[in-house]
Amino acid sequence: MANYEVRFRRKVTKELRALPEREQIRILKKVRRLTVDPRPPGTIKLSGQERYRIRQGDCRIIYELFDDKVIVVIVRVRHRREAY
Repeated sequence: MANYEVRFRRKVTKELRALPEREQIRILKKVRRLTVDPRPPGTIKLSGQERYRIRQGDCRIIYELFDDKVIVVIVRVRHRREAY
């Protein structure tokens, strides 16, 4: 199985910078793991969308998965009350 390439939408960079540095590091570690397993335990498929969600503390990482192109696109990183 090939490793997935991770891409970030532009607004995700802004969202990450708004978070505390410690939380940024944890989120980036979690995202890095998606390259090996894009559907880790605890992944939820969002209803009505072709997107997935994983948790990191109080933050939610929402991403799109393109199995045919072997790409994970991070769409949003937000606190759980603002993520949806």
